[in-house]
Amino acid sequence: MALGEEEERAAASWRASPFFHMLQNGISLLRLTKDHAAMFPAMQDYLASGMTGGLAIVNRFAPEGVIGEMDAVYSTWMTRRLGGFDEAHVDALARLVPTLALAVKAAALTRMTGTLMETYLGRDAARRVLSGRIMRGVAERIDAAIWFSDLRGFTRVSDSAPEQVIPLLNDYADVVISAIYAQGGDVLKLIGDGILSIFTAKDRAHACGAALSAAAAVSREVAALNARRAHDLLPVTDMYIGLHVGEVLYGNIGSTDRLDFTVVGPAVNEASRIAAMCRSVEQPILVSQAFAAVDGMRGRLVSVGRYALRGVERPQELFTLEPGGI
Repeated sequence: MALGEEEERAAASWRASPFFHMLQNGISLLRLTKDHAAMFPAMQDYLASGMTGGLAIVNRFAPEGVIGEMDAVYSTWMTRRLGGFDEAHVDALARLVPTLALAVKAAALTRMTGTLMETYLGRDAARRVLSGRIMRGVAERIDAAIWFSDLRGFTRVSDSAPEQVIPLLNDYADVVISAIYAQGGDVLKLIGDGILSIFTAKDRAHACGAALSAAAAVSREVAALNARRAHDLLPVTDMYIGLHVGEVLYGNIGSTDRLDFTVVGPAVNEASRIAAMCRSVEQPILVSQAFAAVDGMRGRLVSVGRYALRGVERPQELFTLEPGGI
């Protein structure tokens, strides 16, 4: 079944539910009986399973208590008791369910907080912040493979087809982030069309191997994405990726009012400069001399020469993937 068909079926099911009827009519509590079978298909299923009646309850939160689209808890209570619930049962549930709704809300808030943190900060940064790493200046030195990537010709696309910018960014970000996550990396920043990520492991060989595998996967997936977009007459572009490895500071940086959990240091700057060199060298992927020197990397790479990098003291040899290594 196509996604649109699934969404339409879900929407139709919602419109035929007791809760949609309650919201449309401003009802917070509805006693369900066999007389509702013709009105609500779900009631037919309940009756077929031996239920005799029930209660649908909507517990709404105050405006200041709304969490995203979670503005209420909807609950259905069914019984096999002959004649359904009596008044004492209804009164008991009406008193009990608001407290239960608050407990459900608290549990949902915990899960939503974790999901939001991972979505906006990245998986590892989210775990660290949730564990209490929220003080400015608290950072640790870690060894990591550093990924910097951006889109080729993004300014041209944004100038010529501004209405296509967000869909284009989303399509290419899906490819890049999926590849990074599949190899265990963590995305720390989305900077316009750029992405900053790190790969950490028990040793450099594992971290760099994961980063290089992710870069190769991105090259393949971008080619496939470009074919699909070209077929749909949508603008296409390519990816520039710079990889480096080194020691970085990883933690909270910013003001007392706004913090960012990220990595900083000369190694991060160098990765950015390497990514920028892709345009001049006309290579989609460039890796640093330090990255190429890690065990197991040289056999997958080929030198493209020595280059001076802005802000880096000495020229260094840069490498790209061996032809056919993608």
